[in-house]
Amino acid sequence: MQFGHLKRREFITLLGSAGVVWPRVARAQQPAIPVIGFLNSGSASRREGLVAAFKKGLSEAGYVGDQNAVIEYRWAEGEYDRLPALAADLIRHRVAVIAATGGMVAPLSAKARTTTIPIVGIFDADPIAAGLVDSLNRPGRNLTGVSLIASVIEAKQLELLRELAPSAGVVALLVNPPTPMLIPYRKIYKRRPTRSDCSSTS
Repeated sequence: MQFGHLKRREFITLLGSAGVVWPRVARAQQPAIPVIGFLNSGSASRREGLVAAFKKGLSEAGYVGDQNAVIEYRWAEGEYDRLPALAADLIRHRVAVIAATGGMVAPLSAKARTTTIPIVGIFDADPIAAGLVDSLNRPGRNLTGVSLIASVIEAKQLELLRELAPSAGVVALLVNPPTPMLIPYRKIYKRRPTRSDCSSTS
């Protein structure tokens, strides 16, 4: 689900042209060659495809690393408690924009460190409930991006699982406990899905 009226191409363009669409106060502090911050909760070795797509999108918007843009990568290696310090380090490098990816904790950490530098995130939980944006249509503040809210279909998935394995007494959910995306799933998996759940998610 895209919010802030961003299409996919516009989402990438926003990263490369932050000096055009964000407030003058943020622009005036940036060097001639834009520095783009990339913050991710995972590891570089497991995100090669994501990095390649990120670079490709930037190049389509006219920004090529080491030519007319600098990309500063920060990886938390799965340790969420490292993200605040990594976000602060990007801010010290005077980045023009921060691409916060790899889950909800990355944009949360970036948002807690700056109210002026633009943040473009990909959210795997509800950004409104997390207090990151005012609404999907008008996110406000210094943050925008794309929300991948999938919890609304979890009840349907759970019911289908019960139909496939009716004798299963226990359903396990493998997650990383600190992530905020776990909250809506806990509510769903604590109860048996009803017909109303199925009709609302079909």
